[in-house]
Amino acid sequence: MIIWLASYPKSGNTWVRSIIAALMHTNDGVFKFELLNQIKQFPSKKYFKDFTNDFENIHEIKKYWESAQDFINLDNKVKFFKTHHINCKIGQYSFTSKKNTLATIYITRDPRNLVNSISNHFSKSVEDSKNFLFAPKIITKFEKEDDLDNGSLITLLGTWNEHYNFWKNNNENFLLIKYEDLINNTNSELDKIIAFIKRFTPIQTDEIKNKNIIKTTSFNYLQNLEEKGGFDENAYDTNDTKKKFFNLGPKNNWENNLNKKIKDEIELKFYVEMKELGYL
Repeated sequence: MIIWLASYPKSGNTWVRSIIAALMHTNDGVFKFELLNQIKQFPSKKYFKDFTNDFENIHEIKKYWESAQDFINLDNKVKFFKTHHINCKIGQYSFTSKKNTLATIYITRDPRNLVNSISNHFSKSVEDSKNFLFAPKIITKFEKEDDLDNGSLITLLGTWNEHYNFWKNNNENFLLIKYEDLINNTNSELDKIIAFIKRFTPIQTDEIKNKNIIKTTSFNYLQNLEEKGGFDENAYDTNDTKKKFFNLGPKNNWENNLNKKIKDEIELKFYVEMKELGYL
């Protein structure tokens, strides 16, 4: 059964994925980038290649969302998957179901701060990045890597608030993690994550291991690791140059870099959800 690590892009999914990888796949809690391989992305081509090769047709891929998960869950083991896909239904085809989903950890981030991160990651203007949040979106490729085993697959995002609402409303076992809370009180958020996961699978941890997890998955630590090499999920700019993934992190503050017009538009568009999440 799958525990999803779900989020809109650039909301802190890789940070939470790093924390959980260190928690579940080390004895000492010391994180290394190769541990990310323990938590794969879904959808990706390796899980669909036995069903279709029409990888950029959402109406073809949707037919096999559940079939791919059925196959993944044949071993009846608890496993974690990262996803940016909206938890939607298209016609008769659902992205996932109770049969395949054990729980969801959903990571959210203030959409005003997403604008700058999306601008950097996808090489978009600030205006286009705002529109990225506002319009239903299909992403065909997240990384440079495009081989059959590792290439990411066409992903339906929806708008920022649709993405949050569809995951929140379609899941019984749901843990919300706010990026801002991870920054301000990482210890408390780690405790929440551990308590939630323990409901579904055993965890071996202690105070020393938890301290190592927090230290080696901090933004500065991950940024330094990226500079030393070994991270392979970067985006590329129009000149095919690798872009820094761990760019600003906690230093990305919308109050310093977002003009009032765009700020007001975001707050109006997402007022209900931002109020619910405590961003307003």
